[in-house]
Formats: sequence, C-alpha cells, structure tokens
Amino acid sequence: MIDHVRLFAHEFLSALSGREGPLACLMRADALHPVFQPIVDLKSATVHAHEALIRGPQGSRLQSADALLGAAQAEGLLYEFELYCVYVALRQWGQQRQPGRLFLNISAHALERLVAVDGTQTLARAMRTLEVSPRMVVLEITEHERVHDMDGLVEVARALHAVGLSLALDDFGDGRSSLRLWSQIRPDIVKIDKYFSRDISCSADKLKTLQALLQIADVFGTALVAEGIENEADLRVIRDLGIAYGQGYFLGHPGAEVRPEILAAAVEVLHDTRVAVMPEQRYVARMGQLRHLSLIHAPAIGCRASNDEVAAIFQAYPELHAVAVVDDERPQAIINRQQFMDHYATLYFREIFGKKSCLLHANQQPRLIERSHDIEELVGILTSQDQRYLSDGFIVTENGRYVGLGTGEQLVRSVTELRLEAARHANPLTSLPGNIPISLHIKRLIESQGEFVACYIDMNNFKPFNDQYGYWRGDEMIRLLARLAVAHSDPQRDFVGHVGGDDFMILFQSDDWAQRCERIVDEFAQQARELFDEAARLCGGIHAEDRHGVMRFFPCTTVSIGAVQVGCQAYRDAEEVATQAALAKREAKLAGSGLFVMPRRATVPA
Repeated sequence: MIDHVRLFAHEFLSALSGREGPLACLMRADALHPVFQPIVDLKSATVHAHEALIRGPQGSRLQSADALLGAAQAEGLLYEFELYCVYVALRQWGQQRQPGRLFLNISAHALERLVAVDGTQTLARAMRTLEVSPRMVVLEITEHERVHDMDGLVEVARALHAVGLSLALDDFGDGRSSLRLWSQIRPDIVKIDKYFSRDISCSADKLKTLQALLQIADVFGTALVAEGIENEADLRVIRDLGIAYGQGYFLGHPGAEVRPEILAAAVEVLHDTRVAVMPEQRYVARMGQLRHLSLIHAPAIGCRASNDEVAAIFQAYPELHAVAVVDDERPQAIINRQQFMDHYATLYFREIFGKKSCLLHANQQPRLIERSHDIEELVGILTSQDQRYLSDGFIVTENGRYVGLGTGEQLVRSVTELRLEAARHANPLTSLPGNIPISLHIKRLIESQGEFVACYIDMNNFKPFNDQYGYWRGDEMIRLLARLAVAHSDPQRDFVGHVGGDDFMILFQSDDWAQRCERIVDEFAQQARELFDEAARLCGGIHAEDRHGVMRFFPCTTVSIGAVQVGCQAYRDAEEVATQAALAKREAKLAGSGLFVMPRRATVPA
C-alpha cells in the first residue's frame, strides 16, 4: 500500500487491532465488498453515475448494509467502518476502470474527522493512487444525527470542492437532512428520500412536495436525484416533473459488476412521448385567507365614548354600516348603524342618553375574525340563527388588534366567487378535475409533441330527465357517467375531467381509445335506463316539455362523444383543442348518440 493510501487506511486499520467483534473480524479479513447501483440521467435515459453500497458475506447475518451499520455502532467502530467502506469502494471502482461518476456514502462527522486528520490533499492523492479521479467522485453526506458544527462542515465542504470533489446530500426529507444544511454547504446534488418517490403517481401531496423542492433546487443551482423509483408510473411522473436524475430498482439493481445500461423497461418509459397523468390534489373548498377579502377601514371609538360621539361618526361617514368599540386597540363591541340611529332619533334620547356610554346600545359579543384565518370560517355567519352577525357584519383583527370591518354582503359575494373558483379546480359533485387542471394537462400534452385524443362527452336528453325526476336523480346520472369514464380510462395514461353539468372531457393516450369510448356509450345506455321508472323503461323514454314549452317524447338518456385526434404541431394551444372537441361533440349529438371522430388535422394552419 503506497504511503498516502496507507495514511488514509491507517484510521480504520489501527482501530481493528485486538477487536474480536463480528464486524471487526470481517474488516480485518477484508471480507466486505461493494455493489454498485446506477444513477440515471432521466432526460437521456443513460447511466450518469453509480452509488457504491457495502455488503457482507452472502447468506450471513451481516449481509445487509443496515445490519453492518448496526454492528458498527454496537462495536464502537462507526467511524472506522465508514472509512473502510470508502476505501474498498474506491479500490474496487479503480480496479474495474469504469467511466462515469462514483457516489460514496459518508457521514458529516466522519468527513470532518477525516479531513481534520489527513487533510483533503491526502484524500485526493489516495483516490488518484487507487486510479480514481477526485473529479469523478461525489461524497454523499448521510446524516445519522444532526450536524452540530455547521460552520465547521461548511469549511470542510469548501476544502473538498477545492480539490475537485463534489458533494451530495442523501435522503433529503427524512427528518435528518435539513434545509439549512442544503443552504449552507451548497451541495452539487441533493438526493430526495425514497418516501417522496414511492407511489408519487397516486399522491398529490408528494407531487406538491417535489415541485417545491425543484423550486428550491433552482434557487441554489442544485441537481436532484429521486431515489426509490420502483415502477413505471412513478418514473413517468418523476420524469415529467423535470427531475434530472433517478435511482431505484426499476432503473437498475445493485450489482458487483457495473451495469453500463439501465433496464429495458425503464428505457422504454423514458423514451415514451406520452405524458404522465399527474395525481390531482383534491381541491378542498378552502376559501383563502381573509386578507384577500376587501375590508372597510373604518374608524373606531373607545369604550368611554358617548352616544353623541357615535352619532357624530355615523353623520361623518354616511356609508358606514357599523362602528367598532375598542379598548387599547382591542375590540370590545360593535354598534349597528340602523339600530343606533333609530334609538338616537327618538324623542328626548339625545337629552337623556346623549352623554351616556355608547355601550348602552352595543352588541358586546361581536364576531371577531383574524386576517390570517380562512374565509371558510365565516360561512357560519351566513347560517347562524343570530341574524345580528349578518346585519352587524364582523370585526377584523390583526394579531388581536382592530384593523377594520366586514359586511355580510361582502362575505356572501366573496364566498360565492371563491367557491366558483374552487369548482374550476375540482367539480364538487364528482371530485374530478375541473377546467383549470384540464387545460393544464392539454398544455402538457401539446408540449410533449406526442399524440393524444381529446374526447368531449355530453348526455343526450338529460334536461328532460332532470326536470322530470329532480336534481337528486339527475346528480346520480352525472355520477354514473363519471364512474364509467374513470372505469374505462387507464389511470396512468388517460386524464378524466369534469367540465361542468353533464359535460366531461377525457384526454386519451391509450391506443385503444375508440374501443374505450364505445364501451362508455354502451354501458351508459344500459345503466342509465335503471334510473328511469318502470313505465319510462317500457316505452323507451318520457314525455316532457322541450326548450320551447312544447310537450313531446324524449328517448332515454344516452351519451355522445366527440373525438379530436391531436398529432405533433396540429394545434396551437389548449383552448383550440377544447374548441375542436366541443365541435366534435356537437356533431356526435346531431347524429343522435355514439362516437364521432373529427377528421385529423395535419399541422397548425398558417
């Protein structure tokens, strides 16, 4: 062993003398070995790097990395074990003369101690002696406990960068790796804990988390690696999010021999132009914060103010519906204008009560709302049996201090507007994505330059049915169509949205989209009949008024589907696709029912 390699190895070799623990014996016998798992460039579908993972003898109780780490802690050899792992991984990598980068796991504590004892130059020379270029090595900081000397680690990171080594944070998001650590040491790469990758194709919360981490990575100029990718659906979502690198069993298993290529199934996914159907976050009807609601910045009066002073305020502000009573900026009561002025105008009121306390005719139990609270919390005012809350409105506070007033009219208008906005994200009847997610998915499909089919679905003769049987049964029919649309769509390839009312949109990437549409048409025609009464089923429909008030016969409700096949550069934007799909739906309805396919457009017209 050459001198600087010996210096590097001395740290763990000397500690093994006289140790009789199972791990110490394995280390002395050089009986541990590395395996290498590929880290994949998700854009090019090629191997970007390999991570070295240590293993014990095959079939032994110390075969797994977790068992080895537990033994190291039990035998008091954690630092020495980490250095040994780095050494054997470098040695094996150098012997195989592999291209690409090598990721090596090491804790912050071990890294600081190694640099303090041997220095970064010795570490770099040892790597070169083992025929590994420092510029191709990424030291992956694994945190078993929180970093206590953050400033010291920052200096170590600078020294390591100076000799050409790169740094990565491992398992970010597992509770040990912190955002502060990311911010201060500025790693080249951050590996996202596998918890956030697993089942991301069906978890909107995990999707939002990764989207947020991508924004942070962009600020810091950091590349991300998504760990734990184990199936096609998760890989497709992670690819479409724009995460640079991925790692997991679906991409490649760890092995003693380095794999130059990723698994064929993963290559197929990464080269596939079809986009992922992102899991939709259920749009809960949270109205947003009160600070987004228009407030009345009205003057307030003190608790010792007289009725005459209240009257003077109402005379000075003729549009003011109420005035708040405060004590050291803390609301105590509210005085309704109409009620107060009715009293104030009575005979002898001013002479008897004009100089008396304003609290005489005040509501001393006003509704107080913090600006940071959700508007949804105010909906109780609309349904409260105490109608004073509607006429008086409410007092708005900031950190408990008075800032203004709100009215019942403002509240009704804002709640209505915000609930309409919520319905654009997710239909409250079916919980399917609304117009905004539909448009965003069409945009993604167009940008992917792949092929897809936009299908607009509408019911025939739904209004007479709804008028005849009422909205309750009408809603049941809408939910039936929603269930069938979802049931006959591939959740990983096809996007189902609810435009509104009895209108739906399916964005198909499945090759057999036409057969799926036909099944929706056929099954709906059968199942919808069960929602009619027996007499209507026997005669095949109902008698009802048409839009002109004329009584006529309407057949049982069916569905029409208009389909638009979208190829590369065939349409400019989501609005144009939606418009063509609506036209195709109109043609399908004119035909009575079933599927109508719009003639294919080749390219965007000039």
